[in-house]
Amino acid sequence: MPERLMVLLLAGLMASCASQPQDVAEPPVTVPETFSVSGDEPAPERWWRSFEDDSLNQLVADGLDANLDVLSAWQRLREARAAVNQQSADLYPDLNATADGEISNSDSSDSEESLRLGLGSEYEVDLWGRINSQVEAEQFRARATQADYQTAALSLAAEVTRTWYQLRAQRAQLDLAESQIETNRSVMKLLETQFASGQAGSADVLRQRQLLESTEEQRLGTESDLRVLENQLAVLLGRAPRNTDLPAGRGLPSELPPLPDTGVPAELVQRRPDVRQAYNQLQAADSDLAAAISNQFPRLTLSASASTQDNSVQDLFDNWATTLAANLVAPLIDAGQRDAQVRQSRAVRRQRLYDYGQTVLTAFQEVENALVQERKQRQAIERIKRQLELAETTYGQLRQQYFNGQVGYIDVLTALTDRQDLERSLISARRQLLEYRIALYRALAGGLDLREDSARETG
Repeated sequence: MPERLMVLLLAGLMASCASQPQDVAEPPVTVPETFSVSGDEPAPERWWRSFEDDSLNQLVADGLDANLDVLSAWQRLREARAAVNQQSADLYPDLNATADGEISNSDSSDSEESLRLGLGSEYEVDLWGRINSQVEAEQFRARATQADYQTAALSLAAEVTRTWYQLRAQRAQLDLAESQIETNRSVMKLLETQFASGQAGSADVLRQRQLLESTEEQRLGTESDLRVLENQLAVLLGRAPRNTDLPAGRGLPSELPPLPDTGVPAELVQRRPDVRQAYNQLQAADSDLAAAISNQFPRLTLSASASTQDNSVQDLFDNWATTLAANLVAPLIDAGQRDAQVRQSRAVRRQRLYDYGQTVLTAFQEVENALVQERKQRQAIERIKRQLELAETTYGQLRQQYFNGQVGYIDVLTALTDRQDLERSLISARRQLLEYRIALYRALAGGLDLREDSARETG
């Protein structure tokens, strides 16, 4: 090998070793030592089972098996794994077989036959780790895609759980609307009787009739929301709307499961699939940068071939010709193309680093948001309960005073309207509390260990 070329190779090797990017294991943000609140119960992987709702468990299981977004994410994972296998093939030599046959004719001579068989192999020596870095990049991308798949599964579980309890809350609202309509009808009949005997004014009857119409209108809105939620849940389960039989549960759990142990924030970084996805994307960008740096240095390719050729099949394997060659290509002038590729890869790596840090911060924010929202929502529910107790007492007293002629009906109507509004608000507040707990479970959840069954493998 010429001395100048040897010096060039050694200089390239030193530059490659000095320029190799280092793995980034820690997020570029400050990780807090603890969360603001923590429970004692460990957060289960399949957290929705904490609600002890058999219908919900079955709905989530059906969704994980049939939801089209989750199935699409699974196929993306299979695609990423195939890309790893495809890139890894460059680490090994290839072997190709060739076969040629030719017959030539001329007016002055007989026809001639020519047969040729051969084997050829080519292999690039990975001097600077370029191919290995490309393989590592695809491996990290496959891990990121797997984390994407787990994120999609967790998001689906949370969405099915949230929609199921929204549906149950709307059914409870519909039951409440029916009860309030019956109450308002009874009051209106009583007022009509009072009006017929001259003990109540026509305006009182009209006001009560208006309240009845308003309650009827609210029932229509509740029925509409109920049908929309049924359609939404059906699509989450991978089914067409309207023709889906859904469980008949109604109402909300009287008590939430115990507050889960939020653990250490540093553990959350390792557990959440979206954070792992961002981390693996960063590692992939790191390997891409290493490959781009290595691409600036010479490539060494080895090739070998063996062939036999003759005019007849009988003599075809008597004579063999073999070759062995080495090809070294060193880039000299490329108008800055490879250097630009390195700068681009380095910028992508920085971008992935910041994306990773932002994902970590968002994870901490989601946990803290869910904790404070649940705590404040519990306090709000207690306030609503106290208001409802006062409203019921006020309505009872004003109604008695009205029939004794001590107050006007507008006071009674206001008290009745306030009580019914608070009854609806209590159901909505309890549903909101449940959604905050779902958000907390989702924020703390790790990747689901979903079974890779044969149906998905062959799907």
